[in-house]
Amino acid sequence: MANLTLSQVVNTVNFSNHSGYGRFGGSKANAEELTRIFGLMEQNELLRSERLLTGYIPSGEALAAVKDMATKLRKANPKLIYLLDPVLGDAGQLYVAPDVIPVYRSMLPLSTIITPNWFEVEVLTDIKIVDMSTLRQALQILHEEHRVSNIVISSIPLKPWLKTALPCRSRSPPSESSSDEDFLLCISSSREVAGGACTSIVHAGRVPYIPGYFSGVGDLFSAFVIAHYKPSSPFLVANAQPLDTTAGETPLSRAVAAALTKTHAMLILTNEYAKQLPEEQRLPTDDEADKSDATRRTRRMKGRELRLIQGQSIIRGTKTLTERKMDLWAGFWES
Repeated sequence: MANLTLSQVVNTVNFSNHSGYGRFGGSKANAEELTRIFGLMEQNELLRSERLLTGYIPSGEALAAVKDMATKLRKANPKLIYLLDPVLGDAGQLYVAPDVIPVYRSMLPLSTIITPNWFEVEVLTDIKIVDMSTLRQALQILHEEHRVSNIVISSIPLKPWLKTALPCRSRSPPSESSSDEDFLLCISSSREVAGGACTSIVHAGRVPYIPGYFSGVGDLFSAFVIAHYKPSSPFLVANAQPLDTTAGETPLSRAVAAALTKTHAMLILTNEYAKQLPEEQRLPTDDEADKSDATRRTRRMKGRELRLIQGQSIIRGTKTLTERKMDLWAGFWES
């Protein structure tokens, strides 16, 4: 949680290391502990945040305690900017207890922005996304039934049916590569109410895929999105130009473009570091080999920890970066 003058962090887990290592231990905060922490923060007048970011929550009961806290913050400050990252799983596999799912669904109307991945959108909406029709249906459910204003879906494989529907600039491979498989797609959707009808402005952008496993990328991306999101106009961050409303740019698409730019730069920095390590620390992902040699996975994880300290110039925006654009998807809602 954070406001403009004071940043506060409440850990929902205290582990020896992230789960990517395979071997980890520690404790998970239960609902009673979280409720007590939030209660004491409230008594000490520390629950006055202007921005709130929530991520991985291990159980439905613990998430319910977070929901109560977010509800209080929203009631105290209707202008609260709340980024809800509904961490459920990826690639068809849940990372959390199933009782988390209905709690997340009930929390969606509290949010300003949500940042689910492809699998998490399917879980939240009960829609299997296999074509443009089901993609539209899933976004419509999130916008209209769950009253989410801003949706970001990142790290989407560039499927053939998506490629043919994308805006021209996002559809054509940039000079960095000629293969569609070498790219990941990001979609943002901002809801506007006009004439009583619910519509949204959709943008899409793509970034080159960097092979290998990196842990914490989604957390970093969400942090960048909320840091760069400014709902007021003109939109100015780090000497940036005002929003180009004639080109359909929105506060969300600008924030997502900045998040993509910085996140990808951080991955490049980390990957370049990993390439210089001894061979035993830059081994390819191999689940079978990891089973026979548990330290193999440990060595690989250590070499691919995000270079957050070394990348402070990226985080602060003082380093010149290759800008990652979000293109207006003008015909998204056309059947």
